[in-house]
Amino acid sequence: MVVGDLVELLEGSLIPADGTVVSADDFSVNESILTGESMPVYKLDPGDELSSGTQVTSGQAICRISAVGNATRLAEIGRSISSIDTEKSALQIQIGRLVRDMAVIGAVIFVAIWAIRFIRSGDLPGSLLGALTLAMSILPEEIPVAFTTFMALGAYRLMKQGIVVKRMQTVEALGSATVICTDKTGTLTENTMSLSGIFVLEGRKLITDFSVPDPTAIQVLYHAALASEINPFDPMEAELHRAYQAYAPTRRPAYDGLSMLLGYPLEGKPPMMTHVWKGDENQRIIAVKGAPEALIKASALASEDRAALLDAIDTFTTKGFRVLAVGRSGFQGDELPEQQQSLPFQTLGLVAFYDPPKSGMSQVIDAFYQAGVKVKILTGDSPVTTAYIARQIGLRGSEHTATGEQIMALDDNALLEQVGNITVFARMFPQAKLRVIRALKTKGEIVAMTGDGVNDGPALKAADIGIAMGRKGTEIARQASSLILLNDDLSGMVTAIESGRRIYINLRSAIRYIVTIHTPLILLVFLPLALSWVYPVIFDPVHIIFFELIMGPTCSVVYENDPAPTGLMQEKPRPVAARLFGIRELAVSLGKGMTIAAGLVVVYFAAVKAGQTEETTRAMIFTGMIAANMALTVTNRSGKGSMTDLFKKGNQLVLYALAITTLLTACIFLFPPIAGLFRLSTPDTGHFIFSIASGVGSVLIFEACLRLVRRLRGQSGPDGAHITH
Repeated sequence: MVVGDLVELLEGSLIPADGTVVSADDFSVNESILTGESMPVYKLDPGDELSSGTQVTSGQAICRISAVGNATRLAEIGRSISSIDTEKSALQIQIGRLVRDMAVIGAVIFVAIWAIRFIRSGDLPGSLLGALTLAMSILPEEIPVAFTTFMALGAYRLMKQGIVVKRMQTVEALGSATVICTDKTGTLTENTMSLSGIFVLEGRKLITDFSVPDPTAIQVLYHAALASEINPFDPMEAELHRAYQAYAPTRRPAYDGLSMLLGYPLEGKPPMMTHVWKGDENQRIIAVKGAPEALIKASALASEDRAALLDAIDTFTTKGFRVLAVGRSGFQGDELPEQQQSLPFQTLGLVAFYDPPKSGMSQVIDAFYQAGVKVKILTGDSPVTTAYIARQIGLRGSEHTATGEQIMALDDNALLEQVGNITVFARMFPQAKLRVIRALKTKGEIVAMTGDGVNDGPALKAADIGIAMGRKGTEIARQASSLILLNDDLSGMVTAIESGRRIYINLRSAIRYIVTIHTPLILLVFLPLALSWVYPVIFDPVHIIFFELIMGPTCSVVYENDPAPTGLMQEKPRPVAARLFGIRELAVSLGKGMTIAAGLVVVYFAAVKAGQTEETTRAMIFTGMIAANMALTVTNRSGKGSMTDLFKKGNQLVLYALAITTLLTACIFLFPPIAGLFRLSTPDTGHFIFSIASGVGSVLIFEACLRLVRRLRGQSGPDGAHITH
């Protein structure tokens, strides 16, 4: 296929390339994937433009190809998507900096300790081993492991709920979303044509309740169905057939027992179409439907009837409905005229359609508002239709609207000033959607964008969190997004936001745990070496490796499994500049870690004073460290409630972690070869209990003091910032 070729397009076919209409017969196209317009667009005049990837909904046409391949409008959108770089989340950047800083500190201390020990002892292997042990205790290698594990497990949990995560880092970013920009067609609405009202000219009746059949309304539907194709592809014609069979007492198709004599195609400005039918008894039925202006022009109407029709049309259109006029002709001549406009028509009434909101959408929007998340609509549909849907689903500020052309006409400063106040963005095209998303991000918003069409692709890629629809979404939308809602259900976003917030809170708990437990390790390796204690080597690399073995699963899998705290979705999103691990959290974690270290130092001097051997002293401190870690695993998870409440939070993995830690520690002491590898000698019962009590007691003492301080200050989080970001 090359530029200039002529192509025949039939109902239901995809348009293979950009082109223009040469001739058309009842020809309409579904352009929603490119424009967001929910209604089919009629292309009846030579020169009307057609776009690659759109679908023919009715009729047939001959078109001349004007662009193929990379020159099409569809390809242009694809190039726009590929030019947008994927940005790292704020949390990724923070964790990268934290690990980098700790690695630099570890390297500096490693060199310093190696130099000090080598100068004092002249023992190169021994000094290197001591410095390496200290470096291992400093490096927080659990942090990137915990981050990756949290994201992976979060993605797995979301997948079980029908949300596919393509970029794991966006799992956490969901919890910080401040604005959700959603498409209308197929996301907020069903993307189907629903019969919503019938206006019957006879008697001036406006009918919206179809539960009780009305004979005059049935006649309007009857003629509307007869003026439609028998096997329609157009969603409005399909809805007319469905509605008539559901509404009419016979429950039979309108054309049952009839045969078509002639079908006039959809044509004219504005367009209309007419079908001529013959019954079993040779009676003739001529039914017509089309644009109200066309049928009003072709009918002989009294001024009162014309005014009533115009008033009904205004009532429907202000609600965003698509309106068709329906009529019939009493022509009895033997030869039908060539042009349908030459027939004498009688207007029977109007039928109105609209794309209804999905069930429960009002509750979903309200859940976003309760979570402090603003909601905006970005759609290619008309402002009137979109504003009406927005009011139906309870969208706040639905009266503040703007079109794509208006957005593109604003300069950058004006757009930044106005974009936060506008709620409904209508008649949007890809460039306008992309500009809105970038303006919101410039204002410091964390933007989630949902969409399903090709026209949504650039905005989905540029958003902090791009969400595509899995069922009705196009491949381009799915490729550009970071999440896919398999069931096309926006309520899944509420679940995803809660999951993101839960992950962030639990990740903070994990990092507090990592910093706290590393602090006594660092001090117990550094102080004996630096101060030349009696036993200068408390922990060897094998001990550090064992601690890492039990710390890794605790800070990643166990903490990730903690349920969300009550009221999490009633909080505001955390500020974009909020630090994952600030000065307050660092002070609390270091203070707790130093308290544990102090308790273990007491154990050390008690053992030395009692004349214990180096292996026994090491075993007592090792036991105290394990006990402190187990107590920290429990208390670090929450700062609210009693200690017994900590075991009632629905996380059975905590108990499994404590049991496995106890079992592994027992194996070390019970099997002499393993105890020899660790250079441990089992202490007597009294010293063993003393070591455990010191480890657990140091944690509980600090926790009790922290709770007392929080109670005096009226704070509710483990560090004063658990609930209030």
